[in-house]
Amino acid sequence: MDQKDIEYFRDMLNAMMQDILKKGEETLEDMTDTVEVYADPADRATAESDRAFTLRLRDRERKLIKKIKSAMDRIDDGVFGECVECGDEISVARLKARPVTTLCIKCKSKQEEDERTRN
Repeated sequence: MDQKDIEYFRDMLNAMMQDILKKGEETLEDMTDTVEVYADPADRATAESDRAFTLRLRDRERKLIKKIKSAMDRIDDGVFGECVECGDEISVARLKARPVTTLCIKCKSKQEEDERTRN
């Protein structure tokens, strides 16, 4: 992978991180600033369900932050784009689809097949 690709992925990962952090701040502001009183219990239930869904999304994003940081560390260490399983290069197309991935498509497919056979 050339330096141009590395910089592309560094920028992509930074943008993903900034987007997640911005959404987290917006959610925090929305949940602390909003004091709503609901006359209808169904409205309250809907609002609570929406809040719970938003919090689940933010939790998934929190986990994604760890993966983004790990991918950025791999860039710094010069091993970004290498499969941790077999050592082969992960395709640029796969990295564009999922820049935090650590497995090439062949190893990921094998991992998923192994999981299916175990369950």
